[in-house]
Amino acid sequence: MKTIRILLTFLAIAIPVVVFGQIGVSIAIGPPPLPVYEQPICPGDGYLWTPGYWAYDDSISDYYWVDGAWVMPPEEGLLWTPGYWGWRDGGFFFNDGYWGPEVGFYGGINYGFGYFGEGYGGGRWDGGHFFYNRSVNNVDISRNHNVYNTTIENHNENRVSFNGGSGGIAVRASSQQEAVARQRHLSPVAAQTEHAQAARANPEQRASVNHGQPSTAKAMPIGINDHQAPAPQQTTAPRAIVHPNDLPAINRPAPVNSGNAKADQKYEQQQSKMIAKQTQERQQLQQKQESEHRPNASPAQTQQIEQRHSQQTQQMAQKHQGQQQSMQSRQPQPRPSAKGSRK
Repeated sequence: MKTIRILLTFLAIAIPVVVFGQIGVSIAIGPPPLPVYEQPICPGDGYLWTPGYWAYDDSISDYYWVDGAWVMPPEEGLLWTPGYWGWRDGGFFFNDGYWGPEVGFYGGINYGFGYFGEGYGGGRWDGGHFFYNRSVNNVDISRNHNVYNTTIENHNENRVSFNGGSGGIAVRASSQQEAVARQRHLSPVAAQTEHAQAARANPEQRASVNHGQPSTAKAMPIGINDHQAPAPQQTTAPRAIVHPNDLPAINRPAPVNSGNAKADQKYEQQQSKMIAKQTQERQQLQQKQESEHRPNASPAQTQQIEQRHSQQTQQMAQKHQGQQQSMQSRQPQPRPSAKGSRK
């Protein structure tokens, strides 16, 4: 893969350009095919699915995989339009995803789970609540009661992850999709940005390391999205993550033994400091959320509060995950053996 890495370095053309008001980077080689993976169970009412995608880190000239995630939208009634890679002016550019009242053009890319290349068949807003289509989403009806079941005939098994260029999806935006692009949009929420940053900091997400098959992307048969998602094989429904106390305990990694005692000690001190700070942030957020509960609140008010708390908890958990991955990337490495070195 070193050869591919070098090739990407020479072929990547870092030319800043303006694309829909954003700064982009032109890449000569398109991203790998989309991996096939399982969708985690929806954590609670109000979460919307944002599919996984390949992003690009120009500092190392490599693509990296950003896992799909359930995310609380910034406002009620908004839907997510996924970003996509498109060919233009001799290079591939990434068009950022956005929140809006309708799902716009996302390059005809088959991201699965309701995003089969055009529109969204995974759910809809109705009366201020989001209803999930169980035929394409992994939803636990014991926790999410706003569900329906509409089979979507999806015969597109193409895993190509870019539009245009050699081998890309040959689809253009319709007039209606162009009109959607001119509507009011909101940028990705903080949880999405932090989620992408955590993926960028994880070397295992890089295409040159995982060969286009990230370890987090679990294999499953292509086409399972065409039918109803199988019910989870479990006797007890997993606990919904709403408050910090619902999160699993922060586990301390095993001691480091790189052969450099001083570096190992410094790393473990930094690690302890990070864990202590994250524990304190959990406790502070838990106390803050508990103080916001009102005994006389109506069911609708309680649901709104819980949704906000769930989003806050998710954002904090994703931030902490990014910090932990960043810390792991700085772990002292074993010294090379002196055997065979010059005297």
